[in-house]
Amino acid sequence: MTTPEAEVFAAIAERAGVPCDRMLVENRSTNTGENVSFTKQLLAGRGLDPHRFILVQKPYMERRTFATFKKVWPEPEIQVTSPQVTMDEYLRAYSHDSLSPADVVSIMVGDLQRIRVYAERGFQIPQDIPDDVWGAYEELVARGYDSRLVR
Repeated sequence: MTTPEAEVFAAIAERAGVPCDRMLVENRSTNTGENVSFTKQLLAGRGLDPHRFILVQKPYMERRTFATFKKVWPEPEIQVTSPQVTMDEYLRAYSHDSLSPADVVSIMVGDLQRIRVYAERGFQIPQDIPDDVWGAYEELVARGYDSRLVR
């Protein structure tokens, strides 16, 4: 069994100086919608009802994170942010022996597709995707960056 991502990030935050007793860790979720729902439950269980959130995500998942949060928990004000890096910097940081730059691009293409597909399935609020962006998506799929698409 692997360590839940939330616990890995909590350990990073602790090493950066965030006290453990100031963190609430939601480690049961397997997708973004569950993460929002379980976080809402965790906070309510502690008698907390925040009205504003800053969500930190991968650069290519900002829009989907926003749309999912707003579908599951529409009331709070949210801001979504991510590391402000170039595509080359991102690929250098996240590509490795088992995840090539082409894999990362395929993941990004799949994530863009999910903005449309998941809204149609009711998992998130709908968002406009500009025609030129969708055209780029179609071109990347045609060039073979399709391994992470929802079928």
